[in-house]
Amino acid sequence: MKRTAAGLPLSYRVAVISRSLAALLGGYLLASMVSICVALLAPMPQVDATLTGLLLSFVFYLLAFVWCFACRSAWWAWLGVLLPSLVLAMVNGLAYWMKNP
Repeated sequence: MKRTAAGLPLSYRVAVISRSLAALLGGYLLASMVSICVALLAPMPQVDATLTGLLLSFVFYLLAFVWCFACRSAWWAWLGVLLPSLVLAMVNGLAYWMKNP
């Protein structure tokens, strides 16, 4: 007996895989960018800023994961995690450059 995917079209399965990858990889990228940004810019001792950034990264990873499956399409899911990650990467680079001349 051959198992089928309940008659789901290939485009639907590809969209679900794309959303899953956006949630896993894009969410990880967004969470790490938030963690670095908080660690560099928070006005507190470096150890406390790093710990705060690490704790906030879990929240942003969860939000990115929920965002990816709440979007109307997989393109919006990717855009919703990559665009903020790109902006945060630029902020992180500028903050690092300003701290270490």
